[in-house]
Amino acid sequence: MAEYQVGLILVLLLILGAEFVNGWTDAPNAIATGVGTRSLSPKQAVAMAAVLNLAGVFSGTAVAATIGKGIIDPKAVDIVTVGGAMVGIIIWSTVAARWGIPTSESHALVAGLAGAGLATAGPDVLLWAGWKKVFLGLAFSTFLGFGGGLVAMTAIYRIFFKAVPGKVRGLFRWLQVCSSAFMAFSHGSNDGQKFMGAFTLALVLGGILPTFKIPVWVILLCGCVMALGTATGGWRIMKTLGMKVTKLETHQGFAAEMAAASTIELASRLGIPLSTTHTISTAIMGVGTVQRLSAVRWGVTLELISAWILTFPICAAISWTAVTLLRLFF
Repeated sequence: MAEYQVGLILVLLLILGAEFVNGWTDAPNAIATGVGTRSLSPKQAVAMAAVLNLAGVFSGTAVAATIGKGIIDPKAVDIVTVGGAMVGIIIWSTVAARWGIPTSESHALVAGLAGAGLATAGPDVLLWAGWKKVFLGLAFSTFLGFGGGLVAMTAIYRIFFKAVPGKVRGLFRWLQVCSSAFMAFSHGSNDGQKFMGAFTLALVLGGILPTFKIPVWVILLCGCVMALGTATGGWRIMKTLGMKVTKLETHQGFAAEMAAASTIELASRLGIPLSTTHTISTAIMGVGTVQRLSAVRWGVTLELISAWILTFPICAAISWTAVTLLRLFF
């Protein structure tokens, strides 16, 4: 019994570690464009993102329920499964962040759960209902992100085509502060919930909770840990999203953030776990293409897409290996 309790504590710490990494590596989603256009200083942007990420976590639990009950069958796994999934996330996201590559913690989480679940109970552990939402999230983040950025940017050009450039820049500098805040809140409402779901699943599997119902203290704990991770920044990733994909002006940053944040909020209300990294990246691409196709640095974009694709097999493989090794000790 004592050994099992130690194992549960270790798994809960791994989940919090993954949540910290989530805040650390995904902070640029909310602030990269604002910093890239100089609407916000890095310190201002990080502080705002940390606070609003935490606020977003309290906006619902639909995504958390999808992660905790819909990806793998809770009745077929144990705490070792959840711990192994967290190992995959932490290793892959940390390595990618050191290279300035914005990976998706959402993709890493579902891939990690899948790999760990397969190592525990085989293919039958995967639940199609939850995976349909994952695939829907891929469509949301790709097509709604890109399309939303394109539409928003086109609308801005048509509305302000006779405006004085200097006045427009001043207006959108302040508007982008608002859109960055919206982006930070939406990030918390989707990404913040995912690890709450994993944490609650571990509590149920560990016998601490009788049913899957997320306690307020879990929401607060996970939200604070993510906010702490956000406060550490993620400067290399921020540079990639805010400056390397395309050169952004304030009106373009506003358009990208509004498109991405609106998409993320819609997904959160529907319980769809989607990649906030993927969404803001495609929105930036959509904004850039309105100007001209060559405005987007497609070489950098290809690197981002490669990282998104690699996340699934790499995290699944690491998590599968981690569970196999953990079985030797627990």
